[in-house]
Amino acid sequence: MNSRSWKIVLVASLVLNVFLLGAIAGGAYQWFAARGATAPLIAQQRALRFAAQTLSAERQKDFADSLKNGRREGRQFAREAREGRREVLRLLAAPQFDRAALEAALARTRAADSSLRAKVESSVADFAATLSPDERAKFADSLRLRGQWREPLPGANGAKPASPASSGD
Repeated sequence: MNSRSWKIVLVASLVLNVFLLGAIAGGAYQWFAARGATAPLIAQQRALRFAAQTLSAERQKDFADSLKNGRREGRQFAREAREGRREVLRLLAAPQFDRAALEAALARTRAADSSLRAKVESSVADFAATLSPDERAKFADSLRLRGQWREPLPGANGAKPASPASSGD
């Protein structure tokens, strides 16, 4: 091999090593960030299913079962909402824009989404009715961080959660 070939091999090796080191450093950062502070952990667990985490394992299972039942009962509404969104997209992509048909599809989709949400929220209420006052308070605090009723984290995007005294009621 001549001198030029060695230089090309050396540069390629250097670029590959820098790439690998960057990938390792990025992976390590992601791994430590996910297991580090609790704020990123809370941010990752914002789904409603995590709202019972402050309760006992048995209560967490009861809540998961309650959510499953609510979603199972609302399965038809979820299907209707999916079909409605497909219809909305089809109508938007159609060569001829039909405003009335689009409005009707949007209304059907909105109604299905609302019905599904009502089923899930009803299952949350059914679960809350089984809790002691202390458990219900913990559950409500957890819902402030997760689920449909969550409030922004203090300092997130400059938003400050409303305090009960400043709500104007």
